Amino acid sequence: MGKVKTIWICQECGSRQTKWTGSCSACQQWNTFVEEVEATPRHIDIRAPMASQPVKLDQVKESDSKRYLTGFSQCDRLVGGGWVVGSLSLLAGDPGVGKSTLMLHLADQLARQGLTVLYVCGEESVEQTALRARRLQVATDNLFFYSETNFEQIQTHIDRLNPQALIVDSIQILYKSEIASAPGSVTQVRELATSFMHLAKKLGICTFLIGHVTKSGEIAGPRVLEHIVDTVLEFEGDRQQGYRILRAVKNRFGPTDDIVLFQMHAEGLKEIENPSQAFLAERLKESPGSAVVPALEGSRPLLIEIQALVAASAFATSTRRSSGLDQNRLTLLLAVLEKRMGYTLHRNDVFVSVAGGLKIVEPGIDLAIIMAIASSFSNRSINSDTVVMGEVGLGGEVRSIPRVEQRLKEARIMGFRRCVLPERNLKGLASQDIELIGVERVDDAIRKLLS
Repeated sequence: MGKVKTIWICQECGSRQTKWTGSCSACQQWNTFVEEVEATPRHIDIRAPMASQPVKLDQVKESDSKRYLTGFSQCDRLVGGGWVVGSLSLLAGDPGVGKSTLMLHLADQLARQGLTVLYVCGEESVEQTALRARRLQVATDNLFFYSETNFEQIQTHIDRLNPQALIVDSIQILYKSEIASAPGSVTQVRELATSFMHLAKKLGICTFLIGHVTKSGEIAGPRVLEHIVDTVLEFEGDRQQGYRILRAVKNRFGPTDDIVLFQMHAEGLKEIENPSQAFLAERLKESPGSAVVPALEGSRPLLIEIQALVAASAFATSTRRSSGLDQNRLTLLLAVLEKRMGYTLHRNDVFVSVAGGLKIVEPGIDLAIIMAIASSFSNRSINSDTVVMGEVGLGGEVRSIPRVEQRLKEARIMGFRRCVLPERNLKGLASQDIELIGVERVDDAIRKLLS
């Protein structure tokens, strides 16, 4: 046993200090330092023989990793064609969004294929988890539930059952008895994630870790947790409309920043095969303050509706609010409208939102935001069969955006006939079955759509 020392660890970012301070110098958060006892690492003899040896690139054999398919076709596509054997995945989301429900669905689908699945329900009893499983119509003999928070006990049953899939709900509630820190601390979470990684790689277990999020929406625990795992999935959604979005933030076996859309029903989660149709199902045509844009989420285009409302302010200071958009980006676009177009928006309250509860951060929706605001300000509607896309610069110019062909294809599938896009994107673009209107400046788009 090495020498034991006391350190202060930030619960937000994992920064370490020898004494307590009110705020963390790394993440600037207040009252996040917790005193923990850490053992000094023992000396390792670097002269010990190693099992692996360096190899050349041409000597490495190409082999496809075995993957487990589930009943969710879109979910399998999200991770690159199925869940890789021996992979370690992290699923994070707000409380009550449906993380346990999603994992029960995946456990049921894997168990129906004859795989042995161990579901560690540390936050709930076996009876509570079984009650939810019956409500979701989960019925299989290969799914085992185990309510335990001690890692050593969990490891014992893993060795006994030898499961092909392991689900841990959640990693913040588990602990190692050899570590003197409380469950959920930075040290506990880091050591647990490392141990589960070794188990997954050594035994070939497809492992899923459910994680908590902080008040700011970030994954709780040290940042190293996201580096250890192979896949980081974020589960978010709009509880009012029942939509849930599974987003791949990190994926070593497939694309990143892609999404899968679910809808919560009484019997559980159901995949939505056509997200564009779902987001535009309740759109009011010929309505001022509305613009449709083919946004890009990872490698997948989605048609979404940008809604804006401009109303006279009753106070000296006007209000700017956004939902599903970057607030700073909205402020920038409002400044462009006031400076370049002469809109007197400083006397009006401006509200902008993405219909359906989706969060979009790509700059390709800038022109659609401006057109929705201009449409509401002038009380003139944009033609219902028109989509708008483009990035807007500070000078009022409309800049080119990537993957225009994919966006136009999605617009054609949904029945749109016209598209307003940057002039530079027209160069080298093959003939399309949709009318293309190129614009170089914001005033050109406003004149062509709202005149």
